[in-house]
Amino acid sequence: MFRNTYDSDNTVFSPQGRLHQVEYALEAVKQGSAAVGLRSKTHAVLLALKRSTGELASYQQKMFRIDDHVGIAIAGLTSDARVLSNFMRQQAMSSKMIFNRPSPVNRLVSAIADKAQVNTQEYGRRPYGVGFLVIGQDDSGPHLYEFSPSGTAYEYYAMSIGARSQSAKTYLEKNYEKFMDCSLEHLITHGLHALRETLQQDKELTILNTSIGIVGPPAASEVLVQARGAFRILEGEPIATFLSTMTPKEVVAAAPEPDTDDDEPAAAGGDVQMSDA
Repeated sequence: MFRNTYDSDNTVFSPQGRLHQVEYALEAVKQGSAAVGLRSKTHAVLLALKRSTGELASYQQKMFRIDDHVGIAIAGLTSDARVLSNFMRQQAMSSKMIFNRPSPVNRLVSAIADKAQVNTQEYGRRPYGVGFLVIGQDDSGPHLYEFSPSGTAYEYYAMSIGARSQSAKTYLEKNYEKFMDCSLEHLITHGLHALRETLQQDKELTILNTSIGIVGPPAASEVLVQARGAFRILEGEPIATFLSTMTPKEVVAAAPEPDTDDDEPAAAGGDVQMSDA
């Protein structure tokens, strides 16, 4: 696990110019359960996969409300996530007290990015081992940001972090052009399909292991949402309706090879069907 003596502190660079402590923090994010975020012109949505240590234990909290208009989904160390989420709440509260207005989403993300970056260069500290997907809505519309332990933050149309997140990214990259004009229900359905790609082969999304966070105008089915653009978290029975709209996984059987003469080459450019792994 350890790489010689170059990972003893985060101010020690390896001969290749790398900070191994930062890479270990990034690895902690990759080991966390998956979270998916995507946005349209009117809404931003987070979907997260909750883990449980056993049948007798509760499921881990994956989403935190920062302010009325901002929420986050985490992947990595929950203890570090609580520290950073409390810092974001303090920043949001300060904006309301000083300027009498909600804090812009990009300012909150920049604040935690600056805080995390300091821990990558000062002696005696360690990088935060957690990554965020941040959604929020302000005067410029809905936003989706990814925050990394290295102190970087980017805005995305759609993004996934956590274990096996590359499979979800592949789905998002294929369909992201549809997201901007999607309704809230279709946006959540796309997110659930992307989140399902991160599951192990024998697992399924259920009302117990799935969390959905929404920011934007309430849908017709959301009668309890009063504030326009308010962040809310759906868990349990309320998400059963969305899970029922998912398309079942297609198991594509191996197609038989076409009969071809020995002197005729097979046609190039044909479609290749692969079964789900």
